[in-house]
Amino acid sequence: MQKQTESLIKASKKGNQVAQMQLYDAYCNAMFTVACRYLNNEEDAKDVMQEGFLKAFVNLDKYKPEATFGAWLKRIVINQCLDVLKKRQIEFFEVEVSELQITNEDDWNFDTNVSKKDILKAIEQLNEKHKIVIKLYLIEGYDHAEISEILEIPIKTSRTHLRRGKLKLQEFLKPKYNEARY
Repeated sequence: MQKQTESLIKASKKGNQVAQMQLYDAYCNAMFTVACRYLNNEEDAKDVMQEGFLKAFVNLDKYKPEATFGAWLKRIVINQCLDVLKKRQIEFFEVEVSELQITNEDDWNFDTNVSKKDILKAIEQLNEKHKIVIKLYLIEGYDHAEISEILEIPIKTSRTHLRRGKLKLQEFLKPKYNEARY
């Protein structure tokens, strides 16, 4: 698959539209899914996905094979989503972190009675800032340095939004846990 993708990239760099269409077909469903995670509107997600592919094809010379093409494209699509959200006036700002305790960010264990669907539904209930940081961290796998760069916020702010989002998630999911116990 990787060798086929590499040959499609080479052909796409030369302007081969058939190769571009094959790359599009190979990655469009995954990129649409990524866009839907951030934008709760399928039409917006389709638009962002299309713009992401256009941007990728225009900037194929900047693609470095150290990362997979899918990971590179995913980052472009996520940045396009964040641009849309910024236009909607979602402001990320530096927050005061002195009152927060540092906790284990890797401890995302939820009660076994809580399903993945419940967790994803709870994430959607978070305020936009916390939701985006949690999605970038938990679902996309970015670290705080990357999130800081993507959102143009300090690393401390990324950690704070993650911590507050995680606490809110636990709060949202607690009733589910208590219902399952009785």
